[in-house]
Amino acid sequence: MGIDELDRLVEKLDLERKVRLLAGATVWSTHAEPGIGLRAMVTSDGPVGVRGQGWDERSTSLTLPSATALAATWDDDLVELLGGLLADEARRKGVDVLLAPTLNLHRSPLGGRHFECYSEDPLLTGRIGAACIRGIQAGGVAATAKHYVANDSETERLTLDARVDERTLRELYLAPFEAAVEAGVWVVMSAYNGVNGTTMSESPLLADPLKESWGFDGVVVSDWGGVRSTGPAARAAQDLAMPGPESAWGEALVAAVRAGEVPEAAIDDKVRRLLRLASRVGALTLAAEDSPVLPGPAEQGEQEGREEYGALLRRAVAASTVLLRNEDSLLPLDPSRLRRVAVIGPNAAAPRIQGGGSAGVYPVSVVSPLDGIREALAGTAEVLHGPGPHLDDRPTPLGTDNARDPLTGEPGVLVRLLDAAGAEIHAEHRLTGRVLEPARIDAAVTVEIRALLSPEVDGLWELAVAGWGHVQLEADGHVLVDEEVERDTDDPATVHLSPPYRRARFPVTAGRDVELVSRRRLVPGSGIASVLAADPPRRADEVELAAAVELARTCDAVIVVVGSTEEIENEGADRTHLELPGRQDELVRAVAAVNPATVVVVNSGGPMLLPWREEVPAVLLSWFPGQEMGHGLADVLFGRAEPGGRLPTTWADRALVSTVPEDGTLTYAEGLDIGYRAWLRRPAPPAYWFGHGLGYTSWSYEDVSVPWDVSPESALPVRVRLRNTGERAGREVVQVYLSRPETGVTRPVRWLAGYALADAGPGEVVEVTVDVPARAFLHWSAEHHAWRAEEGAFTVLAGRSAADLPLSAPVLLGTEPPTSRDPSGERSLAVL
Repeated sequence: MGIDELDRLVEKLDLERKVRLLAGATVWSTHAEPGIGLRAMVTSDGPVGVRGQGWDERSTSLTLPSATALAATWDDDLVELLGGLLADEARRKGVDVLLAPTLNLHRSPLGGRHFECYSEDPLLTGRIGAACIRGIQAGGVAATAKHYVANDSETERLTLDARVDERTLRELYLAPFEAAVEAGVWVVMSAYNGVNGTTMSESPLLADPLKESWGFDGVVVSDWGGVRSTGPAARAAQDLAMPGPESAWGEALVAAVRAGEVPEAAIDDKVRRLLRLASRVGALTLAAEDSPVLPGPAEQGEQEGREEYGALLRRAVAASTVLLRNEDSLLPLDPSRLRRVAVIGPNAAAPRIQGGGSAGVYPVSVVSPLDGIREALAGTAEVLHGPGPHLDDRPTPLGTDNARDPLTGEPGVLVRLLDAAGAEIHAEHRLTGRVLEPARIDAAVTVEIRALLSPEVDGLWELAVAGWGHVQLEADGHVLVDEEVERDTDDPATVHLSPPYRRARFPVTAGRDVELVSRRRLVPGSGIASVLAADPPRRADEVELAAAVELARTCDAVIVVVGSTEEIENEGADRTHLELPGRQDELVRAVAAVNPATVVVVNSGGPMLLPWREEVPAVLLSWFPGQEMGHGLADVLFGRAEPGGRLPTTWADRALVSTVPEDGTLTYAEGLDIGYRAWLRRPAPPAYWFGHGLGYTSWSYEDVSVPWDVSPESALPVRVRLRNTGERAGREVVQVYLSRPETGVTRPVRWLAGYALADAGPGEVVEVTVDVPARAFLHWSAEHHAWRAEEGAFTVLAGRSAADLPLSAPVLLGTEPPTSRDPSGERSLAVL
């Protein structure tokens, strides 16, 4: 849609109507303006799936691997296909704007939300993010690059001020967002935090480089609740304040414009951008004023069109799985040689397929590792399960497997909304006791969850209720909890998704139903989430550990699945350590001691300590792999697919930088050296380098060739020849790094400059071309506020990881005529 057409529409609106468009109509939608053919646009959280408007377990979503897993594929084409899947899901759910991808970097492995971010490297993050954006927007749905910028920690995330020098900001943290703009992203989300003294919804970085230098013509939306001022945020290049209907803008912004505090031209530009977005997603028609507004994307049946995506999600699991270690080629396992297989660990039957927080979805289905292995070995081997020591102390919400609606007898729970007198004003059947969003009715004062618990074992069960405000819990008429829970946080992820639990124990008899009732009073500002949970008595950890070890002793092979918990990797909090929780390290060591054919699968979103890694023959990293985890894992274990993943983040035994602000300030004192760049300056190596990952074949890197010189304005083609020296076909991620042996500019030891995928059969030779962008040779000059080219010799290195680079070649960054150089000997490149 042309600027003239957009201007014509803006001119039809008075100031009040223009300002009204710049804040949300609801939590998830924008305002409609029928007079100009504009319908409301619907937003939804991502990026592992499209949840839709709100939280309702009855509306399921295809669930992708986590962002860390997608980056581990190093496969732009696959990620673009998965972006197309997200677009199809968005259209099916009536969503116009998907709030993904997250382009923040893994500055520290302690970051609690890193499962939702791609990697520690700006180039890998930018390429994978751009691929996701292309896939989403090719389907007519807007992608959202978030959280702009330096939103790399969860501790004090709403208020922290990130102090980042100009060069570090440009070369690391802004770079993935620049790649997103180059990919044509339609929406950018401003972050909660501040950068260099200014909160991001008011930051000059929204104007430049985002809109001015990069030419971003889309909408800058706030993170939910991120606009905290009227004039300063409106004068900045912030366009849309979400959520609604309450906002710091509205009538206050109208008054600020009329008082001359905010130029009306700034309002017009914001509205123009909003209308351009609406045109792109099909929410705007340029027909006559009395024409009907275009309808939103129709929501289709939950299963329609989804079956075809099962194979893609399964493929993505295998492609993202990283084989960290494989001594004596234990993997792949040969099913014909197996008669009895143990699948052990707390995550074996109940894995984490996604991280916690606002990006969570309700999966269509979940294939656990135990399910996938049993299916793969059906008719071949007996598969036995041993849970091992208990891992997660968080109460388990009631579900369809252990609770029934006392009114209808259906599996699940009954949710009622009560008025001030305790009378029912609404009732609905739900599938889980974790009810984040019951129906919204103004007269509701209390949320009640009622269910018949069907216990399978005798003993003291642990019952729990969660919510803010006054909470109650009853079992068969006995009051177990009656307490006032005061809100102690402003973080929306905690307020709305993770209210605190209050627990009690109650004796039950197997086979005899127990009626459970929880109530919580709705207090303004404390969210509406309620939880009713129940857990049976558990065997002692020592008993479970001994049982798992004895099972392992009797089997031909053992797969131990270990991992993190929601307390460790979740939105709103960073990690305080990298250890696996509970007694999982002890479990691995004990099992490996009695069975030499032990495979350990690590089910986490980010780096964990693996102190036993040299004591077990095979270690696989599955990340949070989405709903097809069990199928994709089984494909890798039994050789139907190769583990295609390579680490997008260094795995080490400690974090080198902190995520905890001091007096509200988080200083990025490490500058350009994060992740592998920092470890390259350390005397001891990390456990596993960035880019590391094994396959089921072997490779020989034979030759690298590059042009002798390269212009600062052009990409450098790097041709790498390699040979598959193994006995089966394989896939290799060819990585190219640059270094500058002699430099007048402070630089990392080396940095990723490009990558490409190579496929070859046994004994075959293949040559791939890795295109190194011109930007890889440049550095940002804070003195000149521009990209600069330091002419002279660079070294091109090619290989399998940041530390395994057997091939190298020199390249000369070419010179320009003397008249084009400044006295420093550098050439300024303002735009590349």
